[in-house]
Amino acid sequence: MTAQAVQFIHPLDFDNSLVQRKEVAAYIRYQVKEDYCNGAVDMCQPSMLRMMENQNLSSFKKLMFAEDRKILDQVIDTYCDGVLDMCSYFNLNMMYRTDLKASKKTLTW
Repeated sequence: MTAQAVQFIHPLDFDNSLVQRKEVAAYIRYQVKEDYCNGAVDMCQPSMLRMMENQNLSSFKKLMFAEDRKILDQVIDTYCDGVLDMCSYFNLNMMYRTDLKASKKTLTW
């Protein structure tokens, strides 16, 4: 499968249709394989791939209920559309949660 054959689905635009479910699953499989089989990390064992696929799907499901779209969009822009190629739903969820928490804090003495 090529990068053109898979499409990133924004979790807040997900309509829960069978078509989009298949697209999300295809994107996750593709991204995990790229990260663990074709990248700098050589951990291309079936058990690792399934574990990371499941973590990414779980992260996608959490992001479907993100409370701050602006922060999520910024995270997606940074990790998917920028120089960094870290566009897994697992990474996006982790960074979204971190940024959301940080957005509610201010520097105090």
